[in-house]
Amino acid sequence: MSAGKANCLVCGEPLVYWEEAQEVTCQICGKKEFGHSICETGHYVCDACHRAEGVDYIMSLCSHSTSTDPIEIMNQAMNDKSIYPNGPEHHTLVGASIITAYANAGGKGPKGEPLDKDAALAELKKRSLQVPGGTCGFWGTCGAAVSAGQAMSVLNGSTPLTQEPWAQCQRLTSMILGRLADLGGPRCCKRTGYTAVLTAVPYIDMTLGANMQIPDQVTCTFFHRNAECRRKECPYFPVK
Repeated sequence: MSAGKANCLVCGEPLVYWEEAQEVTCQICGKKEFGHSICETGHYVCDACHRAEGVDYIMSLCSHSTSTDPIEIMNQAMNDKSIYPNGPEHHTLVGASIITAYANAGGKGPKGEPLDKDAALAELKKRSLQVPGGTCGFWGTCGAAVSAGQAMSVLNGSTPLTQEPWAQCQRLTSMILGRLADLGGPRCCKRTGYTAVLTAVPYIDMTLGANMQIPDQVTCTFFHRNAECRRKECPYFPVK
């Protein structure tokens, strides 16, 4: 498979998106489903095949990481060949990086108990796998914001029946989405992921009493793999 420039994993050709879902067959596993994109030569790869290797790598990396900086964790993961330029594996990566840094920084669980990092990561994985690729364009919400909100909900014990924890999650995702809207499209999972984490860390630190670390300046080193990179219009593009 080809990591390409956010293109087809089978042949490397650019993707074509449809506004309405059509019946497609995954080129890798043969599953038939409704999807919104194929490549210019007709290949379709389902979300499960697209993110399987990447999510496994993310879980292993986060389980063993001792870093308190989620940006550092994200960058380490995104340097691996299993994390493609764009794709639903980022919907796991954002939240997992936050949970990992929070746990490593001594953050507590919803009831003030020592956080079980592996259990929290396992729950984040379950939730994040329910978020399909393309949500930023088709759902009106970005998977990076959802992932950060899922991390917050795991950390503060939010459910549909809680009061303040529920509000905290909504507040965080709304803050992230507002900043993403100001930056504008098209989608870039690096840009949205960085923005989600940089927004989430100070809010979670303030709300839950953690002490995660984030760099003063985030510089993207993955732009050459993204054919839709906005370059100097992106706040993370390298500036000489």
